[in-house]
Amino acid sequence: MPQDLPPSGGYEPIQYKRNLPARGFRPAYYLLAVGAIMTYGFYKLGIGIREQNELAREKMWGRIHLIPLLQAEEDRDLVRRHWADKEREKEFLGTETPVYHSNRFVRPTYAVTPGNVTK
Repeated sequence: MPQDLPPSGGYEPIQYKRNLPARGFRPAYYLLAVGAIMTYGFYKLGIGIREQNELAREKMWGRIHLIPLLQAEEDRDLVRRHWADKEREKEFLGTETPVYHSNRFVRPTYAVTPGNVTK
């Protein structure tokens, strides 16, 4: 009995893959879309950072312009405390005794607070 041999010219090719179209868009389109979205996001982030910087600058200048007012308020409070101290001293001692060797005002370096505070 003769052996079976392939036909002359060979067998026809076997289709083992399915012939399906590729799903979705090309990868370059996805890359382009993600790049556009990220560019828009970074643009909005830059605008937000600029606005925050502007608000911080405005806050800083607002505080800088308030410094003279706050300093004057503190000076008035110190003068009021100074005169109250002098009155208390006169009340306790009967006379004003100079603590320093000059009449120049010296800003106090510490504040006296009451021992027990009740609210």
